[in-house]
This record gives sequence, structure tokens and C-alpha cells, in this order.
Amino acid sequence: MTTAAETATALDVAGLLEAARDKTGLSDYGDEWFVEPLTVLTRAIAEEAKLSELGLHLTRSKFVASLADRLRLKQLQVDHPEILDEEVRVAAEICGLPRTGSTLLHRLLASSPEVTSTLSWETSYPLPFPGESPDAEIRKKRARDRYEMFLEMAPDFGDIHTIEWDGPEEDVILMDRTFTSMSFDSFYWIPSYGIWLREFDQAQAYQDLKQWLQVLQWQSPERHGQPWMLKSPHHLTAVDTVLNTFPDCKIVMTHRSPTKAVPSYASMVCAISAQYSDSVDPKLVGPYWRDRFVSALTQFTGVRAKRPERFIDVEFLDVVKNPVDTATRVMGELGLPADRDALEAYMARNEEQRHGSHSYTAEDFGLTEAGLEQDFAFYQKEIAP
Repeated sequence: MTTAAETATALDVAGLLEAARDKTGLSDYGDEWFVEPLTVLTRAIAEEAKLSELGLHLTRSKFVASLADRLRLKQLQVDHPEILDEEVRVAAEICGLPRTGSTLLHRLLASSPEVTSTLSWETSYPLPFPGESPDAEIRKKRARDRYEMFLEMAPDFGDIHTIEWDGPEEDVILMDRTFTSMSFDSFYWIPSYGIWLREFDQAQAYQDLKQWLQVLQWQSPERHGQPWMLKSPHHLTAVDTVLNTFPDCKIVMTHRSPTKAVPSYASMVCAISAQYSDSVDPKLVGPYWRDRFVSALTQFTGVRAKRPERFIDVEFLDVVKNPVDTATRVMGELGLPADRDALEAYMARNEEQRHGSHSYTAEDFGLTEAGLEQDFAFYQKEIAP
């Protein structure tokens, strides 16, 4: 395990900013609003995360790469100002609690030729490499290699969450470059960061997300006119901001009993964070995410009451038992045609990709089903269909 001092030195914000400048030969970050979340994040990691040596190496590399992407995005916008004229229409953000069928629903809806979605490889490498061919083969290969390495490091993860390096993936991975993302307290034990994020105004982060969608759309002219079908549980933390940033967007919320969803996500978090630390305590992870989701859903309730017409509800069992019919209904409520042949074809592929199951109990993560039922009683009463 690295010491707090070693981690703080390696993740010094000024040093990270300079390392990205050295890596790219660029210097203009534009609006440096992101320095505040980066500072909060790196301090929390140093003081709380107990990183392994490998975890520290991976973290520093990721942060420098994220900052380098910010520099490259700014330069690309200068070289091609037409990027900022791209009209981005988001049809839906799917954002129920994690482990509620949202991934299956997202990939199913995104299979429709009427819509587009962020793809896994391009969330990892969203900007063209110098001299790159239009088919982006180098970026795709790097993404494929990266995910193969990830699965080697976390061999059980595929039983929890199916990874498709070239399939639809959460747009929050683009937002990781703002350092304002639920990804980070899923990767690391950093409760102070999660508490800070609950109160932080994410408006600028979502403006950045819009710019990333613009640059992806600019690279792929076939996307013009296609609305985006996006997904991440992170958006539960900023539903009002999502709706303000994307005026055409509706929130598609997947529902499953929190007594199942919260322990399932705690299991997933433990599998991910074990890559970065050898001191992951499942009995701390469970209560942390219980509290995190109680807070998010409480806030969500108020936003939904103000804008009920912007929400579509989907039950987990409907996604699992009647996926094509459920997707057809959602597309209709979004005002989009449903291609049942495309939906059926995706479900056939999904059956082939399914991995084994993983087992756990609420008690494994310092929780009880009775306690979760009580903690989320307001959700069952006020939100769940």
C-alpha cells in the first residue's frame, strides 16, 4: 500500500496539469473550472483510498490521459470551429439505480438504426489520433486491448457486468474527464468526494458532455439527424441539470427493489476497486452506497414532481421477461419508431454473450434486507411504479 504522502505527491494537481501539457505539447485548457473537482478528488484519494502501487500507477496514468484529452479537445475545437455548431439531440438518458436492467435496456434501444449511442471504444478514445484513417482502427484496437487487460485484472467482473468493447457504453465515461463523476467513488474508497459531489453544481460538466457528443457526431456524419440514446446511473445525481442541458431529453428510469439493486452494486464496486487497493472493505462499501442512493433518489423525487412529463418508467422484470415489447413501448413514448427486427437481433446476440451469475447477500456488505426496505420505503411509495 502506498502512503498518503506518496499518493499526494504523485497526484499533485499542478504536476498532473504539467504532465498532460508535456505529453501533448499543448497548453490551453480553456476554462479551468475542472481544477476544483480534480483537487477534491486527488485529496480524497490520497487521504482515504489506500492505493496499491499498481493502483497509484493506473490512477496517475488515467488522470494525465484525461487532462491530455481536454487539451486535445480544446485544440480540435480551435482547428475546426464547426464542431461547436453540431446540433446535439438527446432522446433519452436511462438512469435508474445501478443493477436495475438499465444496461440491457440501453443496449437494446441503442440497437435501433433510428438512434445513436456512445460506443465503448470511443468513450475510451474519443479523439482522432494524428493521421488516423476514418475507420479509427488504431483506437479500436487499443480499446479492445485495454478491455482484455481489464478482464485479466478482474476476471470475475464479466459475471457481474457484460463488457462489449465495441458496443454501447455509458456516457459517464466521457464525463470522467471532468473529474465530476460517480465513476470515481465506484473505483476508490473516497467518501469525502462522494459527499462533496452531492452538493456540487454539475452544469459545466454537462456542458462538457455536450461538447464530447458534438465531437463524436462531427467525426461520424452518419450520426447527423440521429438522436442520442444514453445511459448512466450517474445522472441520478443531476437530473435537473440533464433536463436543462438537453431540452429534448426524457429520463427513462428503470426500477428494481433496492434490496436487490444496492447489494448487487456493492458487489460490483468491490470487484472494480480491488484493482486499485488491497484494502477494500465490503462492509463499508454497502452502507456508503445505500446512503448515496437514498440521497440521490430523495433529490430525484423533487425534480420529477416538477417535470413529470419528462419521465418514463420501466420495471426490471419487464426488461428481463419481455425485453422487445418493453423496448418497443419505450421507443413509442419517446416518439421514435421501433425496429423489432433489430431488437430481436440484439437479444439473440445478448443470449450468446451472457456469462455466469455471481452470488452475494446483503449481509456480505454490511446491510440487511429489512434495513434496506425501511431506508428506501419512500422510493417504493413515491417513485416506483
